[in-house]
Amino acid sequence: MAAQSSERATTLPIQPSPARQQKNSFVARRAIFPWLLIAPTLIVIAAIVLYPMLYSIYVSFTPFNLLRPATFAFDPADMFRNYERLLGDEVFIGAFFRTLLFMAVTVNLEYVLALGLSQLIARVTWGQSLIRTLLMIPMMFAPVLVGFQFAWFFNATVGLVNNILLSLGLLTTPKAWLVDVPSGIVSIGLASIWMNVPVTTIILLAGTLSLPSEVYEAAEVDGATAWQQFRMITLPLLQPFVLIALTVRSLDVGRAYDIVRIMTDGGPANRTEMIWTYVGEMAIQNSRFGLASAMSMVSVVVGVLFTFYLFRQLVKSRLVQ
Repeated sequence: MAAQSSERATTLPIQPSPARQQKNSFVARRAIFPWLLIAPTLIVIAAIVLYPMLYSIYVSFTPFNLLRPATFAFDPADMFRNYERLLGDEVFIGAFFRTLLFMAVTVNLEYVLALGLSQLIARVTWGQSLIRTLLMIPMMFAPVLVGFQFAWFFNATVGLVNNILLSLGLLTTPKAWLVDVPSGIVSIGLASIWMNVPVTTIILLAGTLSLPSEVYEAAEVDGATAWQQFRMITLPLLQPFVLIALTVRSLDVGRAYDIVRIMTDGGPANRTEMIWTYVGEMAIQNSRFGLASAMSMVSVVVGVLFTFYLFRQLVKSRLVQ
């Protein structure tokens, strides 16, 4: 009997003490509390980002036409029809590569200009705050307003550019800047650069001002020139800031719509068409939501891959430093 009672006693579960239970409950509440704080934000993100994204992905696999509601149907046997049509759409292919070229040229020019401006402003000893404030003025303009402004600058009849060049004798007849090739896409690029150079400049200026002064003092002691300090110290240390600026601006330029829509509307004859202006034309004017969603998905995938590549380079630059 004594053996049975001892065996029964050993098989009984050990109940945690009240203090232990209270501690476990506190740890559980402490783990859940941060999620409760961000739950409203997660709900909003799911409502305005996740759901539209999933909906757009679904629509991209359907032949949905807004004027024909019956076409909003998913057919597994023909789910890739929109993507197959894009491969044969010369306008889309042209807009895709034109967007990539436009992004590469404008972002690199913005980077060169912003790098020079940031280095000049960083060396200003008086009135630097005022210069930074004035530098941010172009950022305050809406892209639509900038589009109207530069459309007037490059207008063929009353444009400021033509009037100046005619008065200087550099032109004998007015030039249709927004119609001719490649001046149309160049005009859009100038508008984009003017509006967005301050963004890149502010990022690079913040990076420049955060660099350690001890490195430059040591370089001066070793007899390094200003150019050697810039090439061997400033540029390598600015690499993370450069990659961040390039990522932000590349994604922004890749979504170019407002300025192109106002200045040329993708014309004439689709010569200045970008991906998102063509998406807008396909969805809004032609009501072909399925095909437009497929175009959007292609652009999103390219943007994600590009961002992933740049962030990998950012991580590598931090590891090297």
